[in-house]
Amino acid sequence: MARTTTDASIIFRDDRAFPECLRHIPDPPKLLYCRGNVELLTRPAIAVVGTRKMTHYGAQVTDAVAQELVRAGLVVVSGLAFGVDARAHASTLDARGATIAVLGSGIDTITPTTNERLGQRIIESGGLIVSEYPDTTPADKWTFPKRNRIISGLSLGVVVIEADRESGSLITAQHALEQGRDVFAVPGSIFAASSHGTNYLIAQGARPVLAASDITQEYLERGLIHRPGHLQLPTFDDPVAAAIFAILTTNG
Repeated sequence: MARTTTDASIIFRDDRAFPECLRHIPDPPKLLYCRGNVELLTRPAIAVVGTRKMTHYGAQVTDAVAQELVRAGLVVVSGLAFGVDARAHASTLDARGATIAVLGSGIDTITPTTNERLGQRIIESGGLIVSEYPDTTPADKWTFPKRNRIISGLSLGVVVIEADRESGSLITAQHALEQGRDVFAVPGSIFAASSHGTNYLIAQGARPVLAASDITQEYLERGLIHRPGHLQLPTFDDPVAAAIFAILTTNG
């Protein structure tokens, strides 16, 4: 059971509420500080990450990907940083979807401060902010790479929208591979520094995203997600039960 403080829930690794997908990664956090809707930790999610120096192309792709993931009923996970991360959260909320922000600081210390309003919007819209760091912990150069393993660990796969070769998003992609998660990357111009990292990932075997639906189609085909509103009909080993069901559900 999650422990509740004045402003946050604390979920320890041995709690039943701790997400199973995160419990078994190579270096799971000992606990999660949570503010918002912790139920989202039980739902299938996809991470959407990328450069802080997002281009217009990156913004367009992030919007399209977030909208497609929302239509498929997936939770969008990102890091509430400048650029692609913030855009992924905002686009998800605009599409009336659910999103989880994983911080490299305490959940009361959003960095950059310009994203504090977005963080509040995430909470007010039924989203969730999580961190393994206690309140008042400032973000540091080592906390961001470390939190990336949680972003990928909470997700079925990681989508890298834009990234140069030095981007922290490539660290998230590496964590995903180590955790057995899928890695998707959006191709871009060979002349654009913002696409050098994603093109590199594709050359190394990441799944290229040529349309937003490429991501969801992968999981639909594997039966890991189902389109909301699509009735999943039961199957029967007993032919008599199958015949009765067919009669009861036949129009006319």
